Amino acid sequence: MNEPKVDPIQAVTQLLSRLPGIGERTAQRLTFHLLRQDPAYCVALADALKRLSQDVHLCSVCHNFTAQETCSICRDHKRDNGLLCVVATPQDVQAVEASGEFSGRYHVLGALLSPLEGIGPDSLRIPELLRRLAASPAKEIILALRPSVEGESTSFYLQKLLKPHGIPVTVIASGIPMGGELEYADRMTLARAITGRRPA
Repeated sequence: MNEPKVDPIQAVTQLLSRLPGIGERTAQRLTFHLLRQDPAYCVALADALKRLSQDVHLCSVCHNFTAQETCSICRDHKRDNGLLCVVATPQDVQAVEASGEFSGRYHVLGALLSPLEGIGPDSLRIPELLRRLAASPAKEIILALRPSVEGESTSFYLQKLLKPHGIPVTVIASGIPMGGELEYADRMTLARAITGRRPA
């Protein structure tokens, strides 16, 4: 007995509706928009998504997204090795880069401490951070974490952990609203937050 075929319009709509910020109605509009495009566009989009899932992985050094062994920032010899900016996600790397005010290196933790979600210190890439510092000491560590309860608790935890290393630790200045995401901050606000960073 043949199984009933899945309606492709419904299947694509359901998949799109799982994206953040995309409701069912918006997903449906996007699906019909795709149907109006040249078929070659849908094929190219499908191929790009396939390569995204197959080729993109975490940088072996900073844990940013990359399609190579190390990301373009880690491969850039012009970056300042003495400045290390610690962020929660790869999206935060992009946000800080867009500000144009930082020329050092990054370390992506992967998340923020959140006991309610079961995210403790063991869930973050803190051992990798400590290994990096042991191999290549920094002259300053900038904590560019979301101004939220989770961001503040992660920042406080890292400050205590890094204090024995004798490396100056700074945090980005105010300007990002409490609970705000770095990736949604405008470039000017984020640039001022980085240039106005203060000792932790």
